[in-house]
Amino acid sequence: MKAIKYSGLGIFLVGFSIFTMAIFSGYFNFTEQELESYISEKGYKSEHLKEELLKSIVTDEKLSIFEFSSKVRAAFETSNKYHETQISKYNAEKNWAKKGEEFQYKISGKPHSLSYDLAKKAGKGFFKDEPMLAWWLTFGLGIFGALLFILPNVILLGKPGIKNNGIYHESATNRGFIAWLVLMYLVGFYLVLYFMPDYVVNWTFIFDPISNALNGGNASQWFVYGFLYCTIMLVMGARMYIKYRHNKYQIIRTTSVLFFQIVFAFLIPEIMTSLNMPGYDFKSAFPLDYDFFFEWNLKSLQNSGAIGIFILVWGIILTIVIVPVMVYFFGKRWYCSWVCGCGGLAETLGDPYRQHSDKSLNAWKLERWLIHSVLIFSLVMTVVTLYCYFSGTSSFLGIKSQWIKDTYSFLIGAWFAGVIGTGFYPIFGNRVWCRFGCPLAAYLGFVQRFKSRFRITTNGGQCISCGNCSTYCEQGIDVRAYAQKGENIVRSSCVGCGICSAVCPRGVLKLENGPEKGRINPTEILLGNDVDLMQLLNQK
Repeated sequence: MKAIKYSGLGIFLVGFSIFTMAIFSGYFNFTEQELESYISEKGYKSEHLKEELLKSIVTDEKLSIFEFSSKVRAAFETSNKYHETQISKYNAEKNWAKKGEEFQYKISGKPHSLSYDLAKKAGKGFFKDEPMLAWWLTFGLGIFGALLFILPNVILLGKPGIKNNGIYHESATNRGFIAWLVLMYLVGFYLVLYFMPDYVVNWTFIFDPISNALNGGNASQWFVYGFLYCTIMLVMGARMYIKYRHNKYQIIRTTSVLFFQIVFAFLIPEIMTSLNMPGYDFKSAFPLDYDFFFEWNLKSLQNSGAIGIFILVWGIILTIVIVPVMVYFFGKRWYCSWVCGCGGLAETLGDPYRQHSDKSLNAWKLERWLIHSVLIFSLVMTVVTLYCYFSGTSSFLGIKSQWIKDTYSFLIGAWFAGVIGTGFYPIFGNRVWCRFGCPLAAYLGFVQRFKSRFRITTNGGQCISCGNCSTYCEQGIDVRAYAQKGENIVRSSCVGCGICSAVCPRGVLKLENGPEKGRINPTEILLGNDVDLMQLLNQK
């Protein structure tokens, strides 16, 4: 069995290496006719930009993606600086007509956007010419190898029960060098995905046939990410099914997050796009879906007719009505552990790292400050955005709408949710984003703490203080401290994953939805003669 596992690991690493090295494959250049066609298609009016691009990327030289991107970005920036100079000149001359005309020549967006679009047109080589073969050599080998590595655990794990044998002896799961390598790769992946997507254009070529079949267009970096996200969840979901195969709650929960991610977050939006509708994830609630009230999204929904209005109404009802009602009856677990894609990735890909979640008091203090600060940030951003949208101004109380949207998107949407939230799994645990940064988790947690029927009940008389519950709590809750005192566990951060209950050897912990009365029962502090023990007993 071990030979099969390590054969699978070898096959996975081959596919993984080919996928990674795809970035450096192929070459990029343009003919003058191709460039003319592209500029005409995009409607760019700047002759200066055209001249700069002609000088840099119309060549017989086979440019790497890094050389190509560098030249395109330089042309973009040089052209825009030229037009800014012209605008300043006409402004000084008070030649408003020429100034307005010059504004039309500037290219909006970011340099890497133009570079990505051009690279998509200019790319040549194996990954562009043989996308399906490339898919099998990357994803095909990766999936087959990973499953080959995972499946023998059905026999190796043996008898019923959740096995974490050797988890602190393996470099990959004990913050060893493998874990650090995984962290560096994940962080690098997210940095490139968010800030340098033109560098991974070869990855998008691999998925062009699949993307065309689903939405009628070529793959973007976000299609690659969505497909990769679902694939990782499926493969690691197979691991969950094996590891927790004797626990019905975990099997159903894993099935649920896989269903909602693959169908609601990936397939439905892609199919909607193919039907000229807004690609919308119907399970994504504000403020996790932080750009729902951005001007571009509101205009897009309004221009999409009945379906757009339905999405707008659904998004508001989901946030204001459905979310708090569901939390009241079932706790935040209904979303964070059964529906959410972020939680789904944390529960599948992140499960091997759940024991790294910091249980210290300082971590808890940091958690409460950070997550509620992000929630306030998102609410302020939304108020500013909506005020500016309906009033037609660019700022509210001195806060510029575009600035606060860009700041939130960069700091929270990209860095916190992506680079840190997932990249830090191997060292800081699998729920870094959910615990410290997710504004929706803060909203759900607030309702759960003060107005919910959910709790984890404990039987203190059965607790043997083994500490399994605390060790494997991904949210950094010291579950054992509650269990020893026989207190119900009611915490804003608890996502009801149920692992604490699953790993308890004595059946001390139980997830329940019950009456609000008696849900929170802090232990009385007994101070000798100050407390009438008989009276306290009668109250119990």
